[in-house]
Amino acid sequence: MNCSSLVLDPTPVATSGCCYRRPTLHFQHHRRNFVFCSLKPVASSSLSVAESASSESLNRIGSLSQVSGVLGSQWGDEGKGKLVDILAQHFDIVARCQGGANAGHTIYNSEGKKFALHLVPSGILNEETLCVIGNGVVVHLPGLFKEIDGLEANGVSCKGRILVSDRAHLLFDFHQVVDGLREAELNKSFIGTTRRGIGPAYSSKMNRNGIRVSDLRHMDTFPQKLHNLLSDANSRFPDFNYTPEVLKEEVENYKRYAERLEPFIADTVHVMNESIAQKKRILVEGGQATMLDIDFGTYPFVTSSSPSAGGICTGLGIAPRVVGDLIGVVKAYTTRVGSGPFPTEILGQGGDILRFAGQEFGTTTGRPRRCGWLDVVALKFCCQINGFSSLNLTKLDVLSDLPEIKLGVAYKHVDGTPVESFPADLQLLEQLKVEYEVLPGWQSDISSIRNYSDLPKAARQYVERIEELVGVPIHYIGVGPGRDALIYK
Repeated sequence: MNCSSLVLDPTPVATSGCCYRRPTLHFQHHRRNFVFCSLKPVASSSLSVAESASSESLNRIGSLSQVSGVLGSQWGDEGKGKLVDILAQHFDIVARCQGGANAGHTIYNSEGKKFALHLVPSGILNEETLCVIGNGVVVHLPGLFKEIDGLEANGVSCKGRILVSDRAHLLFDFHQVVDGLREAELNKSFIGTTRRGIGPAYSSKMNRNGIRVSDLRHMDTFPQKLHNLLSDANSRFPDFNYTPEVLKEEVENYKRYAERLEPFIADTVHVMNESIAQKKRILVEGGQATMLDIDFGTYPFVTSSSPSAGGICTGLGIAPRVVGDLIGVVKAYTTRVGSGPFPTEILGQGGDILRFAGQEFGTTTGRPRRCGWLDVVALKFCCQINGFSSLNLTKLDVLSDLPEIKLGVAYKHVDGTPVESFPADLQLLEQLKVEYEVLPGWQSDISSIRNYSDLPKAARQYVERIEELVGVPIHYIGVGPGRDALIYK
């Protein structure tokens, strides 16, 4: 790739000492070329190289625990779906434990066809995999059926392959309306939600007037429960338009939905625990990420569930002792969507270059993502909370155009004293300075490389420095969007 048009800010930088606040990259104004990775398998230079990579992948995946998980370790959009899709071929069950249709996981099948999933677990492309939507998920039935119809239309069979927990809460269209009204009410302090109704649905759950999937089996009491929910929203928001006709129409819709959903409904707590007893292999797919966790994220600029390790047990009804290896997925840089603190954000054209090279636009909303350098402080915090056994570093190829790359390795107060841990105080997060290390770039296309030893020395140095700083090994390295574009280390 041609890198001659990119120059870093000429401000002097020490590799471990200088403090910066949101550094800006500058770009000269002539045409740039980007390399986007092929989705087709890349031919190996020799059979032995291909066999070596295949053997490494099987060894790595085969060593994972019976119950393993893939969780986001930034602010979401790290590329979890791709790893889940690859690992699912070696697991019997893939389960979602939290969140809802605010999760957007983009995956590709073996022919390079793109699928954008929101509720259905990413294991659906593997024919032998059972997909479970656990009790911790909030389920928007029109969206779920649309997703299933889209998969079926593209030759992916869903019949008998998706189970929805009878304990999962329903997310209604009015929850999405309330989400928008709430954001409008916050005005300039808005959270920046996907407006998919996730927060209001979880609010109904915590207020103990929510409606669960099992309630669809009792349509005699369903209308009154729905009326109570709609009346509550009507009393809270003056612009919410609730009439008897609205209730009647929604009840009729859900009578049809209940009939269609019935074959999918299951006591998934029983299914999961029986499967564990039968030694079946289970892969848990996290939505969102730890830095959006309702407890540990940059509150209130967070999601409304627990995308960290604790959400696995509460969202599926399985015991902590059965959960084994957890893989944290982290981009080689950092992105986030919506409002909230972002210490290593790159403003201006520097952020734009990462955004377009990495195609950083939301799967769920299409919104452009904010981009910045890898935040090692936040990553160490996520590793501490989740106890990751390994990491999946994604989109390393996106950095291939840069002559040098920065790692945010420490936070400091404005007076220069160190910040010892990732702070809960948003004002401190907005004011602190970031200490950067500067590493050399490799300035070559790595999208066709499949063996770690074949990566340029500078790329390997970048990977190994991250491992050294966070104390967790990187076992998987993404160098493109396709299934095959993964290096096993």
